[in-house]
Amino acid sequence: MKVAIMNFTGTVGKTTIATHLLSPRMNGAQIIAVESINETAESIGIAVEKIKGEKFRELFKRLMVEDDVIIDIGASNIQDFLEGMHKFDESHVEFDYFLIPVTNGTKEQRETTSMIGTLAGLGVPKEKVRVIFNRVESSVDDEFQILLNYVSKNNNAIINTKAAIFENELFDVLAIKKLSIEKLLSDPKNYKALLHDNRDADDKKRSHWSEMFGLKALAKSVNRNLDACYVELFS
Repeated sequence: MKVAIMNFTGTVGKTTIATHLLSPRMNGAQIIAVESINETAESIGIAVEKIKGEKFRELFKRLMVEDDVIIDIGASNIQDFLEGMHKFDESHVEFDYFLIPVTNGTKEQRETTSMIGTLAGLGVPKEKVRVIFNRVESSVDDEFQILLNYVSKNNNAIINTKAAIFENELFDVLAIKKLSIEKLLSDPKNYKALLHDNRDADDKKRSHWSEMFGLKALAKSVNRNLDACYVELFS
C-alpha cells in the first residue's frame, strides 16, 4: 500500500500517524519524509528517507519500486509536492490513499477543507481521500462540525467518524523519550518484577522502572485505539 499523509496546516500529527499508526501495521513500510525544516520519525529512531518537495520526480521513481511506502509530507513542502503532482499527469493514480489528519481547531479544520478541495481539483477520486481525526477529546461529531458539514455538502472525501485517535499524553512523552509505541511494547523487561525484586535499588532506578511500567500499561490501551482506527480508516 502506498499512502501520502498531508495537510496545508502543521501540528496535526502527520509524523505521529506515520510512526505510531501506519508503519507498524504496514509491514514496517518505508517512511519517506518530504520535509526540510520540521521533525520527522527519524527523531525517535525510525528509519526515514528524506526528499524535498521540489524533487517530486525522484519521489515518483520510488513509488514505482516500493510495495509499501508512507509519504509524510511536511507543511513546509506541501506546495512543491502539489506542483509536482500537477506536472506529472495523473500521478495520483500511483497512490492508494491520501490521508489528511486534522485536529479540532477552527483553522485546522478550514485548512483541511482546502486540502480536500485541492486534491479534488487534481482529479483525486474521493475514495482515495481519507480523513483521520486526531487528538479527539471526546466526540468527533461535536468537535469537527466545520469539516463534517463541508464534506457532507461537497462529497469529495471519505469520512468515517470512527477513524479517530483520542487525546493521550503518551504521544508527547514518547516524543521526549524518542520511543515508538512499537518499540515500547516490544521491550522484554518486566518492570513490575524489577520493582518487586529490587526494593533496595536507588530511587532513580525505581523511579525509572515505575515510569516505564506505567507507560507500557498506557501504551497497550493506546495501541488498541490505533488498531481500531486503522481498521476504520481503510474500511
